[in-house]
Amino acid sequence: MPAMQLSKRTIGIAAAIITVAIWTSFIIVARAMAHKTLTPFDIAFVRMIGAGIVMLPWGWWWVRRARERGEPGAAQMWLGLSPYPWRTTAIAGTFAALLYASFAYSGFLYAPAAHASVLMPGMLPLWTTLIALVVIGTPVTGRRWVGLALIIGGGLLVGGSSLLRAFDGGDVWKGDVLFLASSFVWSSYTVMTRKHAMGAIPATIAVCVFAAFTFVPVYALLAWTGLVVSHLREAPWSEIIFQAVVQGIGSVVISGITFVRMVETFGPIRSTMITAIVPGLSALGAVLFLGEPLYWNLLLGLALVTVGIVFGVKPVTPVAHAAATTPAPQPAIR
Repeated sequence: MPAMQLSKRTIGIAAAIITVAIWTSFIIVARAMAHKTLTPFDIAFVRMIGAGIVMLPWGWWWVRRARERGEPGAAQMWLGLSPYPWRTTAIAGTFAALLYASFAYSGFLYAPAAHASVLMPGMLPLWTTLIALVVIGTPVTGRRWVGLALIIGGGLLVGGSSLLRAFDGGDVWKGDVLFLASSFVWSSYTVMTRKHAMGAIPATIAVCVFAAFTFVPVYALLAWTGLVVSHLREAPWSEIIFQAVVQGIGSVVISGITFVRMVETFGPIRSTMITAIVPGLSALGAVLFLGEPLYWNLLLGLALVTVGIVFGVKPVTPVAHAAATTPAPQPAIR
């Protein structure tokens, strides 16, 4: 049993590293390609197509195998493509695909990527803590509140000055509100995967299947009829394929699977505290790869977030207390 637990933790750590790396590179790429041909919603469309090319055949194989084995509930798997019934698939897809993509990519119409890097991954720990407390009754210790405060403080140091400029006028504040909303719905999806014990691969398949039969055809129709502004026809194929690979296969498929695997290992709160390091790393990456200036607040903010993660992720139940407690508390959500 200890070897099995160690193996699971090792997989969880690897999943966390991959997730943070992909989320960080996503923001850096978003900054670098902010003025390319595709609109934000075009990117969301291409993202879902790229993910669907990989996950829909995988979903067909997954459901076919489940039905051949006579697994419970296999007959209710939606459309023979999603590993879950219609209701579970729809809820997961609505939060992780439709609402998240709509809020996030709408936000890019008003606010810069620098704001997104702070408000989307940076606010995940706060939203997830509150949602997990209400929905699944996850307790929040004093140590965790300290870690959360340090993470939020570090995030504000990284992007606080640019966020304050949103109050100078214009529509930037609308983008910031949309980024906060996207962070909230992703936190809701995070807690949902834990509450319903959704596996990493089947959860990602369900999200992609739902998006393929809702967002993709609706947006294709709107773009084709000219009811939404789209540059899909003008964009070079190199840009479309790049976004399909980076956004679809990278951000949706790979990081979607590794993120849920991380939640399975560390629980929703600790997982989103780990991802809170993304704003600082992406800002640092922008300095190294995009030539953006390096300021003292970036280094201090990154340090605060790192310390906050250590406070928030470290197990808080003393050994003596755990031994004396009957029944033993579940260690997965801490």
